[in-house]
Parts: sequence; structure tokens; C-alpha cells
Amino acid sequence: MLRSAKRQSEQTKIDKIHRLGLFSTLQPKELRVVNGLLHERSYLKDEVIFDAGEEGQALYIVFGGKVLICRQGEPETGRIAEVPEGSMFGEMALLDGSPRSAQARAAEDCLLAALSRADFNGLVETHAVVASKIALQLAREMAPKLREHFVAMDARPL
Repeated sequence: MLRSAKRQSEQTKIDKIHRLGLFSTLQPKELRVVNGLLHERSYLKDEVIFDAGEEGQALYIVFGGKVLICRQGEPETGRIAEVPEGSMFGEMALLDGSPRSAQARAAEDCLLAALSRADFNGLVETHAVVASKIALQLAREMAPKLREHFVAMDARPL
């Protein structure tokens, strides 16, 4: 009975992971590999997940609750985005350790799962096909954002 409940809980997580664009091209076996690399942690409302300027070390998946992305120390006046359940943030950390551009904090009690850059790099070594599928999806998701940024830059007066 307990084993069945654990398996069902794992399948629910895998289903949530699969709904994310970054992992949407992965097969069930590949999703189980990724799920095995995730580190879950609960955060209390207003708890800081990471600060602006910190080295980006992981991407985060919101399994429950909501996360606020804001200017450092300005949760009320410096709101940048809210990340709802079933979404992710911090994916650029998989590519490099550049400093975080904003602070992330729990907008309400939440459950997050983190995929660290170190684990992703290990995935490149042990499951290259899985890692390449994730990297390709990351590039596909980042391309429109970069295009939008460059269009906005071109529209600025000199």
C-alpha cells in the first residue's frame, strides 16, 4: 500500500515535469531519470529562495504555491514576476553560473524542486541524449525572449 502511494506520488511529479516545455520532449524513462535528480524543498511565505547577485546554481520547478521574482529586498515595490504552480524559473543557471539578476522569494508557502547545474552537467556525461533534449528545448524557449529583447533595444532612441 505504501509502495503504491509512493509510486503514484512519483508519477504525479513526473506528469508535472512533463508538462513543462523544457521536459516536454522526454520519454517516460527519461523523465524518471530527471525526477531522480530533483531536490525538493518547502519554503515558508516570504522566505528567500535566492538573492540577486548570487551565483545561479539551479533551476526551480514550482510544485505547489507561488514564487515572487523581485528587485533585491523590494517585494512590494520591485515586483518583476510571479511564478505560479506548474511553472519554473532560473533555467539560465543550467548554462552558466552568472549572478542572479533578481531576488526570488516564496509569495506563499510553496514546494519547489531544484535541478542543479552540477546534476545537469552530470546528466550530460551519463545520459547525453536526455541532456541534449533539455538543452535544445531551453534554446527554443530562450530564442523568442532574446528576439523580443533585441526588438525592444532597437526601438529605443539613441
